[in-house]
Amino acid sequence: MSAAPSRAPMNAAATGRLVYVVGPSGAGKDSVIDWLKQQLPQDARVHFARRTITRPVQPQGEQHDSVDTAAFMRLREAGAFAMHWEANALHYGIARAELAARCDGRTVIVNGSRAYLPQAARLFPELVVAHITADAETLRRRLLARQRETSQMVDARVRRALDFRLPPGMAAIEVRNDAALADAGAQLQQALKAWQCL
Repeated sequence: MSAAPSRAPMNAAATGRLVYVVGPSGAGKDSVIDWLKQQLPQDARVHFARRTITRPVQPQGEQHDSVDTAAFMRLREAGAFAMHWEANALHYGIARAELAARCDGRTVIVNGSRAYLPQAARLFPELVVAHITADAETLRRRLLARQRETSQMVDARVRRALDFRLPPGMAAIEVRNDAALADAGAQLQQALKAWQCL
């Protein structure tokens, strides 16, 4: 389910849309983003922002720019990041260069953080939020299947997910990823088309 488009992009003729994707652990946010990336044609006017993260690159994981904490801090102090946040003892950054595609009208999709969303909205008030979520039982089942946390820790994560609310008045899309991945991906794709982001 998504909010009906209510406003046009700022300086639409020159500046592309900025889509900020958020979602709780277990919602399959990364999988939905990857599905969308695979479905778009080679010439799609969309850029998926590559993140800088203080963790090694895993063969089957997100392909990102890996740096150590000291290097990340140097980049941050030098103003290299348009956005940056900390989560789960890791530092994440979106380099300013990753947003440059907006200058020629392309949409930039950022894999973001719920905690950082208010600050991102202050920096980029025209952004569109894509909130990918799932029902409580689906989130709990997926998190337990990872076997990374105790059941109490999983329950706490699920409660935080259910308590999350988007800031009022924010342009937002909500995608439910409770069933087939293709269904959730199609929801996101259709909503982004309605918002003129694709």
